[in-house]
Amino acid sequence: MIITKKEPYSNEEISKLKELFEVYIKTVIDIDKKICSAGCDRHFESEKILLDQGSNQKDLWGGGVDLETKAIDCNSVINIRPGTNTSNEIQDKETREKFEKLTKYFFKKLYE
Repeated sequence: MIITKKEPYSNEEISKLKELFEVYIKTVIDIDKKICSAGCDRHFESEKILLDQGSNQKDLWGGGVDLETKAIDCNSVINIRPGTNTSNEIQDKETREKFEKLTKYFFKKLYE
């Protein structure tokens, strides 16, 4: 189940989002508009939802959250951008920090 929103996910929503992988939730975040689309099987699914809602490609970054360790990862094929981000990992420090901060906001129920 994919849920896309601007507010933090509730415990009930987090339970639905983890149905696919149990201990991991894939996310795509628009770091400009501060919208998260989570629960996808492949990052491009959430990327498409956000693009269809008017997000700009340059603002979309993929990763996820490990529900057991609460570790945030910034790894997704959608992060590869010729000339600016040549890896699956978010390489720009400022962009990575925004992504991690927003992940903690959207999943703040995990970090309470």
